[in-house]
Amino acid sequence: MALSAQGLPSVSRRRQVGTHLSEINVTPFIDVMLVLLVIFMVTAPMMQSGIGINLPQAETDTKPAEEGLTLTVSKDGYVHIGDSTININLLERRLAEYFANRTKKVVYLQADKDLPYGVVVRIMDITKKAGIELIGIITEPIDVKDKKR
Repeated sequence: MALSAQGLPSVSRRRQVGTHLSEINVTPFIDVMLVLLVIFMVTAPMMQSGIGINLPQAETDTKPAEEGLTLTVSKDGYVHIGDSTININLLERRLAEYFANRTKKVVYLQADKDLPYGVVVRIMDITKKAGIELIGIITEPIDVKDKKR
């Protein structure tokens, strides 16, 4: 029972098969990743959404300070705190909860210029009932073109 050399695969043939499987071509993978990167870079600025409001214009520029809460009221009368929409009937309770442990109670009101004045006064009244000490109104500065008229 002698072993013959013809029945066993040769060493060079075994190495040749192994080298083909271990070489992975990553060029198509890199191409796909670069295309996806470009797509995300182009579409990312378009995905930023916010609450669309037209602020009234004033000669003085008013911007909220770092501390305080900004209430945004859209043209439809919806009240927003950050990205969440708040029912106007629950606004007083939400404000009281937010400012429960805070010493400075400051709210900045950012209302659409086409919003009826009565709605703005109602929201200001609700914030005063919640114990807010100071209410600021945010406006846009008047453009240089508008000043010349």
